[in-house]
Amino acid sequence: MPGWFDAIVAKFSTGDSLPWTDAEVIVSCEREAAQEGQGNDKSESIMRLAWALVHSKQTADVQRGIAMLEASLGGNGGPLQRREILYLLAVGHYRAGDLPRCRRLVDQALEIAPDFRQAVSLKKMVEDKIAQEGAIGVGIAAAAVGIVASGVAALLIRKK
Repeated sequence: MPGWFDAIVAKFSTGDSLPWTDAEVIVSCEREAAQEGQGNDKSESIMRLAWALVHSKQTADVQRGIAMLEASLGGNGGPLQRREILYLLAVGHYRAGDLPRCRRLVDQALEIAPDFRQAVSLKKMVEDKIAQEGAIGVGIAAAAVGIVASGVAALLIRKK
């Protein structure tokens, strides 16, 4: 492929460096969660399942992971567990395309732990994607104005 094509693809790619999971990983985590008893082991296996779900390529899995995490957000865990839940919720909303909600959640995670590298990285990805989408929107608007202006100019030339 020509170098210019790679540059265009790179410009419009998501830049998403988050890991992806597949159905096999999710099924394995579901089995593990079903086999665990109650207590810490159960909550750890549920967190692994939620992690797998929000990192899925399937929208339904991501939504299920978000619902699980939102349900566990009010739990009795300490600040580190809350930070992890907020971060995973942010990942889920990033994957679901809800960038404003993702940014709010990642900011909440960073309030708990300002040096949380994964959250810092996700925040940068969100801000880059928001800026990219803004630039694309401006480009589309400019193109639309150009088309309308060309049409008006063509009509004026025809009338003369």
